[in-house]
Amino acid sequence: MRVLQIQRMSTEDGPGLRTTVFFKGCPLRCQWCHNPESLSGQIQKEWIDVRCIRCGTCVSVCQRHALTMGEEGIRWDKETCNFCLACVKACPTDAMSAMGKDITPKELADELVKDKAYFGSEGGITFSGGEVMLQHREVLEVCKLLRKEGISLALDTSGDVNYEAFEVLLPYVDLILYDLKLIDSAAHQRWCGSENKIILENLIRLANEKIRLWIRTPIIPDSTDGEENIRGIATFLRDHLIRFERWELCAFNNLCKDKYQRLGLEWRYRDTPLETSSHMGKLTETAQSVLGKNESISWTGMTRIEEEQR
Repeated sequence: MRVLQIQRMSTEDGPGLRTTVFFKGCPLRCQWCHNPESLSGQIQKEWIDVRCIRCGTCVSVCQRHALTMGEEGIRWDKETCNFCLACVKACPTDAMSAMGKDITPKELADELVKDKAYFGSEGGITFSGGEVMLQHREVLEVCKLLRKEGISLALDTSGDVNYEAFEVLLPYVDLILYDLKLIDSAAHQRWCGSENKIILENLIRLANEKIRLWIRTPIIPDSTDGEENIRGIATFLRDHLIRFERWELCAFNNLCKDKYQRLGLEWRYRDTPLETSSHMGKLTETAQSVLGKNESISWTGMTRIEEEQR
């Protein structure tokens, strides 16, 4: 299996305290992606300026001369680099760091079961991404081992996979966190890199399963944050009798901008301001106007305080 990282004590990836496993690789290319390091299925590397002591060790071990030391720190020629990771292994401060590692299902399960003590009655483990379902057969082996320990399991998915992956894992999980970003297929193609036909079809099929279902919609300025989009999603959920336990409208944040910088990538949302709580409230009301007012529809995340104090 190829895992990006394990995040402990999470409160945002399902009920209770959770350990979240992020996997490498994703079929979508959402322009606002908050985990750009998870998009590629390949092991990548990054240079973290604040950790670097400018010792030059990484430069000296690079046989392809892909690294040089400049006034602003390490410069990395990605065209020359063959990702042998010799620089990562040699770096004394982990300033040159690998993103992703290969691990067996047994090794991952053994690591995760250590956290069982703090899960309590509500918490558990969430498998996220990237897209966890791309590695569903390996994840199945992890699920079987963790189920023997009585640990609650959740899947956080974009839904853009063959339904077979769900069929394989559903007997072992308690909760699906399902992203529903844009209801219009052309808009989904524009902002996420593919149409949403499979995503919608999979959600309809999941709604007929005996599984807890949370819907999550990222509210992104100028792309998903229109009332028409939220009304369209709500109408889809109503018309297809999608039974969900929660629908979260997740407010945009820009905390990931440093990730793009470390990866040497441009991010179109770098200077985009946060949404306001009044707009998030309005979108919530829009959803409730279609589905009825209830506490299962809510918004979460940071908002733009300054504007609301004027």
